[in-house]
Amino acid sequence: MRVLLVEDDDRVGDAVEAVLEAGGFVVDRSRDGEDAWFKGDTEHYSAVILDLGLPGMDGLSVLRRWRAAGQRMPVLILTARGDWGERVEGIDAGADDYLPKPFRMEELQARLRALIRRSAGQASALIEIGKTILDTRRMSVSVEGVPIHLSPQEYRLVSYLMQHAGRVVSQLELTEQLYAQDFERDSNAVEVLVGRVRRKLGTDLIQTRRGFGYLVELDGV
Repeated sequence: MRVLLVEDDDRVGDAVEAVLEAGGFVVDRSRDGEDAWFKGDTEHYSAVILDLGLPGMDGLSVLRRWRAAGQRMPVLILTARGDWGERVEGIDAGADDYLPKPFRMEELQARLRALIRRSAGQASALIEIGKTILDTRRMSVSVEGVPIHLSPQEYRLVSYLMQHAGRVVSQLELTEQLYAQDFERDSNAVEVLVGRVRRKLGTDLIQTRRGFGYLVELDGV
């Protein structure tokens, strides 16, 4: 899953980025409001972590511009501002959740995972499709109860497709979600990755829709 982290405090931002990457996320960074607005308006993110006190353009203004432009990605506000009135203002501006500083990294990750699941129509941390079970909390995949070892990139692929089961996901969308912004995008990278996953999970879970992308059926196999 690709997320945008908007934080001008490098000490906080570096720590959050490291934890999220260790947790399987692909992280893009912004340190000011203008850059954050541009990235959120032109790139596809599974979620955004947004600080309010930003240079150039404050976080609430960034959020309002995203929503006015029709950007619907879930947004978690992360800020030192603890006043309840500002929390209400943030939610009214279009935020989906609010976490005041200081915070525990475990809570941040749990809230972020929940936002991404809900935005994809999934309520539980466990997603079961056919014989395959995805545990988004433990970042694990099993088939018929047998744990399957996946690389971080393979896990991100399976996680994204299973959380968006029932919808054909284009190769471009997968590339945007699986790789960092500065990744040199090879048109064959996703196809090769899907091939590796099929060798581990079997060929039935991920279906190819030629000319459109990849699909995990809701009913499973």
